[in-house]
Amino acid sequence: MMSSSASTVNSTLSPSIMPTNGTHVHSVDPDKAMRDFYIGFFLAVSSSIFIGASFILKKKGLKKLATSGTRAGEGGYGYLKEPLWWLGLILMGTGEAANFTAYAFAPATLVTPLGALSVLVAAVMSSYLLKERLNLLGKIGCLQCILGSTIVVIHSPKEQEVDSMESLAHKLVDPVFITYVAIVFVIAGVLIFYYAPRHGTTNVLIYIVICSVIGSLSVMGCKALGVALTETFSGRKNEFTNWLTYFFIFTVALFVSVQLNYLNKALDIFNTAVVTPIYYVFFTSFTIIASAILYKEWGHLGAMDAMGVICGFLTIVAGIFLLHAFKDMRVSLANLPKARKDQTPTNGDASDSGGFINRHEGDVSRNLLNSRDELGSEDEMNSTEHLHTTDHPSYKTSNYVSMDHNNPTNA
Repeated sequence: MMSSSASTVNSTLSPSIMPTNGTHVHSVDPDKAMRDFYIGFFLAVSSSIFIGASFILKKKGLKKLATSGTRAGEGGYGYLKEPLWWLGLILMGTGEAANFTAYAFAPATLVTPLGALSVLVAAVMSSYLLKERLNLLGKIGCLQCILGSTIVVIHSPKEQEVDSMESLAHKLVDPVFITYVAIVFVIAGVLIFYYAPRHGTTNVLIYIVICSVIGSLSVMGCKALGVALTETFSGRKNEFTNWLTYFFIFTVALFVSVQLNYLNKALDIFNTAVVTPIYYVFFTSFTIIASAILYKEWGHLGAMDAMGVICGFLTIVAGIFLLHAFKDMRVSLANLPKARKDQTPTNGDASDSGGFINRHEGDVSRNLLNSRDELGSEDEMNSTEHLHTTDHPSYKTSNYVSMDHNNPTNA
């Protein structure tokens, strides 16, 4: 009875002591855990900068091949001769290396959502290199992505749930994880061999879902390699004598190759503004699901922190939506709709509208005065009062509605 009570007290006062498998326990130093957390955080941010830049450089290189040779979306590999594409690939490799290292220090629930920062980098760079506008809604979306990332960082798990290959080996045979892997292979197989040849060039989701589901497994492999390297360099055990290490090296190389191939196809066929946000949402969602199943990262996460991570992720998704869904609209503080008071109204206008008239409406009136054949005699058109009450189809707006000549859709 006393030993049972002591065990309960010890488990309560020492939550950092967790079993890794059925036979032994290990102790996690809280200071080391926080140090690793911050290292993983800074590596994740750095990787987002490199990866965001790589998207734009690779897209710019692919655009140069659009008029000659076989495009990547049609199965061509002419981009291998393009220096810009190789520069983008090098940056992506650097970013992925930093991202890979980040998984060795921090939970995937933290590292993966921070990939949203690559969307911000891509959006800013595309406005300069690809001449794509970043309007007011896009800037608000960028701010939301930053806020959402901050929320995720605050509430994400601060400790690794798996830090040895022995405990990972036990988790790999978990029936739930095996079921998830089987589902991923079925989805990827159906999309690759049936839907991609038929609809890959018209439906952006096909290539992106392939990248995302396969990418979730590559992240699991990267994190496993991180565990192996951490154990090896810490001197606890040389994991390069473990066959699992080489298995994960092979799977990561295979899955990353598949990701790159179909991501190139998506970037070549569809706009970057479409590919980047959708890829982020699907890839992050599948990665969080996979890490929750395999690494049990949410096992010691409280309800408030779990809700915080979910809310932070949804905030990021909303920000990415604003950033790209209205990308081609001319929205700024200068052209937001508003009524203005005319400082020098004409007599006719003052009597008809009480002195309140939109400045652009006067331009419409003058344009209508020039349309003699359509509106009638010259005497009728000289009447400003007639212009404000006419049933002509060119004038259907109220006297108080602003008409923006710079935006034809509002006219």
